[in-house]
Amino acid sequence: MTDKIGIDSDREDHSYNFAGAGGVSGEDGIVKEQDQLLPIANVGRIMKQILPPNAKISKEAKETMQECVSEFISFVTGEASDKCHKEKRKTVNGDDICWALATLGFDNYAEQLKRYLHRYRDQEGERVNQNRAGNHEEKQETSNYRSELPRRSAVPSNPLKFNAIDRSSSLSRPL
Repeated sequence: MTDKIGIDSDREDHSYNFAGAGGVSGEDGIVKEQDQLLPIANVGRIMKQILPPNAKISKEAKETMQECVSEFISFVTGEASDKCHKEKRKTVNGDDICWALATLGFDNYAEQLKRYLHRYRDQEGERVNQNRAGNHEEKQETSNYRSELPRRSAVPSNPLKFNAIDRSSSLSRPL
């Protein structure tokens, strides 16, 4: 029996059936390998950020990292999804991902992600409050022309920073 989010609840091996998923590019519900992996350009860009400016990365290294990070994301997300399924929820949230990381033994990452998630939620709350205040001001405007209203940036002015854990020392550095 398959539920609405593609999980075959009769199986114990936690394999997923993507036949009902949107965006399936293969026939008969088969997902192509390139659709399961993060884009290699994005992986390469992330890898370059941590390396010295003159360092080069081979195609093989990028492909290996692409496989690893994609598998890691699937592994953690699968654990979070199983938790949601047991709790009869359809949406995996940030707290579920943190729980899955801790459950799988990635406690250091779970703690870092919890701090990041808390800061993200704080900034989102501030942004929503600013938008509400801005909408209240817009209602008091006498002009009927949208082009005369002040424009707001959708991107927060202070981006969040996520610290990478350096296993060789007890220090962490921002990404």
